Amino acid sequence: MQIDLKDPGQFTEVAVRQLIASGQDKVHNQLRVSSSGIAYLSVDAIGGAAIEGLCFRFETWSAWSGCVGEVAACDEVWVRQIFNALHQHWTHPGQDYIDVY
Repeated sequence: MQIDLKDPGQFTEVAVRQLIASGQDKVHNQLRVSSSGIAYLSVDAIGGAAIEGLCFRFETWSAWSGCVGEVAACDEVWVRQIFNALHQHWTHPGQDYIDVY
């Protein structure tokens, strides 16, 4: 799943909840945003690997940390925190690495 941050119809808390729900908690995940504004979860490239073409990336969420998956998607505070961080850093880029804790 992906979210186009340039499209207000796609960039909603509901979409962020769905993106979080689509993650696999049994592996490391990293939320990344391409320079074209596409937000997605990566499990293949995490940390500082393959960062060419990214606008920014969040810290890597470790396996079994509870940051992605169905349970994480039910946490209203977590979903809103991720939504707000995406909004802030997409509309006012400055950092390429975001720590949401």
